[in-house]
Amino acid sequence: MITQMMVQPSSWVESGIQISKFRNLYLFKFTPELQSRLDCLTEKKKAEMLTLEEEAELMGILELDRIFTLLNAKVIAES
Repeated sequence: MITQMMVQPSSWVESGIQISKFRNLYLFKFTPELQSRLDCLTEKKKAEMLTLEEEAELMGILELDRIFTLLNAKVIAES
């Protein structure tokens, strides 16, 4: 097993997420600022220019994205 450092996804709960209404459903999504940061880090990863700190940040944001995907899918399925 490979151990990987990750910024805790919960660190963005107060400032990096929002809830938006879509067809009478409330879904989780990133704020424009967090989405922009994800895009920036993804581009740096493609260019193989991430620092270790940025890699940990990217892993945390991607984990939060997976959590949102699962939660939003559950909300949609139960509607």
